Parts: sequence; structure tokens; C-alpha cells
Amino acid sequence: MKVVIVGAGAIGAHLADLFSKIEQEIVIIDDDEEKLERIQADSDLMTIHSSTGSPIQSLKDAGVGRSDLFIAVTRDENLNLSLCVLAKSMGAKQTVAKVENAELIDPQILEAFKAAGISSIIYPDNLAAIDIINGLGLTWARQRWDVHGGLLTLLGIKVRETCEILDRPFKDIFKPDSPYHVVAIKRGPDTIMPSGNDMLKTSDYVYFMTTREFIPNMQHIMGKENYPEVKNVFIVGGGKTAVRVVNMMPHGMKAKIFENDARRCEELIDLVDTSRVMVINADGRAVANLLEENIKSAQAFIALTGNAEANILACLTAKQLGVTKTIAMIENMDYMDIAGNVDIGTIINKQALTASHIYQLL
Repeated sequence: MKVVIVGAGAIGAHLADLFSKIEQEIVIIDDDEEKLERIQADSDLMTIHSSTGSPIQSLKDAGVGRSDLFIAVTRDENLNLSLCVLAKSMGAKQTVAKVENAELIDPQILEAFKAAGISSIIYPDNLAAIDIINGLGLTWARQRWDVHGGLLTLLGIKVRETCEILDRPFKDIFKPDSPYHVVAIKRGPDTIMPSGNDMLKTSDYVYFMTTREFIPNMQHIMGKENYPEVKNVFIVGGGKTAVRVVNMMPHGMKAKIFENDARRCEELIDLVDTSRVMVINADGRAVANLLEENIKSAQAFIALTGNAEANILACLTAKQLGVTKTIAMIENMDYMDIAGNVDIGTIINKQALTASHIYQLL
């Protein structure tokens, strides 16, 4: 399979790494030579340095006409859309464009884009919101992904002493008809692809594949039955992701959004359902503000500011105040391992989510 990627930023670099590991024919195009050099040093692929002012020749040089998948993930959504239309007209089989405007994922707009030759539109804030909502539905699991339209579910779970299958070889647990199995184990800096002799240890981060109907059984097996249902959510940061999260919340769930910018607070009031969402012009990282708003009543805390360090510290504070489910947005990929090691709860990275979503198109 031939894949052409335009944009060597965090998403493009992550995609290049993913695709190169499965030995696909990869070409990545960008106007930043330093980014291309870094990617080429880490991955086995072809790079093309191009000025965004003359994209057609670069597409021809990349062989886009025989590409199976064309991906445009530059910072300019208009450029991404235009390049996808061009690539399709030149013979690309499927095209994917990243956008930053929520209006562009309206169903009617999507139909128009498909008619123009754009197979898929990716809006990172929407992917992040979906991931967060999935997490709020399972407070005892760190991450959840539905696979093949929900036929299978992949769960990421932190292993505690209460786990029923702790310190037991997998060959003694799993049978051919078992409704779940371990896909991978993250132990410290290592990722283990398990064999029959491997076993779970306390503090492991384990990925299970199972079916939707078996999820309650997984909660029992992992010893996570005392986790509460989420009714009240505290959110720090009133950006685009926060708006999509509160607008996707299921009925019966309420939220408080802490936002420092008074002008943004006024905008938020027009963007959310104020019967279920309270907008507070205050610093959600300050303990005094959290206590004043009765954080003890919250079952989930989500830090969505643009500052990774602030989000990590805010989640640590919320955990100390008794919140069960904490979620931190980490924009910088370099902070991912650090955030995982300090046990702050669920980590959301829009670049990684976007790359993973596109990768599934294979």
C-alpha cells in the first residue's frame, strides 16, 4: 500500500512512524526541511521538501496518482481540503483532511466534501471529546476504544491489588472460548506482547480486548466494582474540546467549566446548555476555588487547558481532593510518558488520537 502524507508536524510524524512499522510505502511532504530530516532519521520512508505555494509538482513527485491513501494534516485546513481534492483528481483512492472548524463536520457539509473527492474529514477536538465521553462512562478504566463498529471493545486498565487474575500465568486463565484476552502490557518503560507464561503485576497498565456485553464482568475481574457513576464533572479550560464534551454528555450528567478569560466565559454561555452546565470565571487549578464549588460532589475532573504541566498538576490536585476519574489533555507528545508515570489518570493527546484514527483507515 502506498501512503502520501502532507504535513510533518506532530500528527504527520506520528503517522509516518506508525505506517513505516508495517512496511508500507510512505512519502511525506513538508516545507520544513528540519522536520523532514528528523522524521527520516527515525523512519524508513521517502521525504519531499516542498513549498506550499506550488503543491502540484510535489504531489506528482510523490506519485500521488497511484496512492491508496492520501493524508493532508498541515496546520492550514483550507490547504488540507484543497490538496485532497487535487490528490483525488490525480488518482488517489482515498483522501483524508484534518480540519479545525466544527462546522466542517456537519453531515450536509461532509456529503459535499465527498462529492468533491474528500473521503474523510478529521476534526481532532471531536475525536478528543468522544474519547473523553467514553472514559466518563467507565470510571474504572483509563481508556476505551470501540472497534469494528462496537463488535469489540479495547480497554486500557491500571492493575491494582484487587485484581482477581493477579500473578497468574495467562496459560492458566485464558481458554479458546474466553470472552476477553490481553493484547499488551505496559510495565514501566516496557511494552510487553504477552505469551502464556506472562502474568499481571500490580501497577501494570494492561490492554484487554473483549466484547461490549462482557464489560461488566471485566470490572469484576479487575476488582474495580466500587467506582461511582459519573453525575458531576469539573472541567478546567473552556476551549473547543470542552464545549464538545459538555454538548455530548449523556442526560443526567452535569458540568462546571472553569475559565480564566471573562470574554471566553461570555462566549461559552451561548455555546452550552446552561441548564446542565455552569460557567465559572475562575482558575480551576486553585484549591480554594475547587473547594468553594464543592469538588467533593464531583466524580470526574477534566483538565483541558493548553498547558500540559498545569493539566497534570490540576489532576493530581483533584485526586488528592478525592475525585475518582481524572483526565488530562497533553498537547506535547514529549510529556506523554511523564504524565503516564505520575499516575494522573486518563491522558488525552489530540495528535495521537488523530493519527490513530487515520491509521485505522487501513
